[in-house]
Amino acid sequence: MSAIPPCPKCESIYVYEDGTNLVCPECAHEWNPNEVIVDPDAIILKDAVGNLLAEEDKVTLIKDLKVKGTSLVLKVGTKAVIKRFVDADHDIDCKVDGHGQMMLKSKFVRKQS
Repeated sequence: MSAIPPCPKCESIYVYEDGTNLVCPECAHEWNPNEVIVDPDAIILKDAVGNLLAEEDKVTLIKDLKVKGTSLVLKVGTKAVIKRFVDADHDIDCKVDGHGQMMLKSKFVRKQS
């Protein structure tokens, strides 16, 4: 007998099978256990050419970027590693080679292959 997982909404252990779906009698939530669960709060970003980005991806800059408040300019081809995604105007928190932690916009980077 296979173990049935608890309800993802209310964590109830009284889940039962109904055909291919699982049903929770306590909150009436129904789901297919074979489908991939997508977190609705997850931030999905694409680079300048449409590749999906993930945390820990290595990216390169596609244009020169002036760093606000300084005379520093990040040149085309500068490499960076994505640390995390942020729900803001500058949506990537990354470590830029030779310059440290910075926030960048995903439209100015390209994923390295």
